[in-house]
Amino acid sequence: MREARISRTTAETAITARVALDGTGTHEIATGVGFFDHMLAQLSRHSLIDIDLSAEGDLHIDDHHTVEDCGLALGQALAEALGEKRGIRRYGAFTLVMDDARVEAALDLSGRPWLAWEVDFPTQKIGAFDTELVREFFQALASRGGITLHVSARAGINSHHIAEAAFKAVARALRQAVEPDPRAGEAIPSTKGAL
Repeated sequence: MREARISRTTAETAITARVALDGTGTHEIATGVGFFDHMLAQLSRHSLIDIDLSAEGDLHIDDHHTVEDCGLALGQALAEALGEKRGIRRYGAFTLVMDDARVEAALDLSGRPWLAWEVDFPTQKIGAFDTELVREFFQALASRGGITLHVSARAGINSHHIAEAAFKAVARALRQAVEPDPRAGEAIPSTKGAL
């Protein structure tokens, strides 16, 4: 089974995360940040990766540490579940539309973390949620997960739609990348022999 469970505790947050790459998109998510929980549910459902995530953070300060550390925990869990990455497709790309929003995501499970972010939000908040935290989450996910990730919003006038389209586009790209390639067998998808 391609699964991993990790715990991460700092002076700012306490997080437990479990991922199962060959799941159905079931999830139990409780971070204390409502909009973020909704986005993580989209990430799970559309990637078909089962995600259990619970976080207790210093929300009396703001949501930043909780969102960032959840990204770090999920990235670490993904990397551990992938192991040597034998037999996976490695790459994924998806363009997702949601009403006014159109977001493109492309990624490589390369082991080389990088985030290219071309997403502007027309508002600073979605309800009580800071829109700048969307980037912070994906930066943390890419960093700890060893993911080269490019996300570009090509259209959008509603911040909620743009954010949700970003999470869903990344989810669909991730779904492609972690899938076993039936033609690859147990080969590592790199001419270097390691990722």
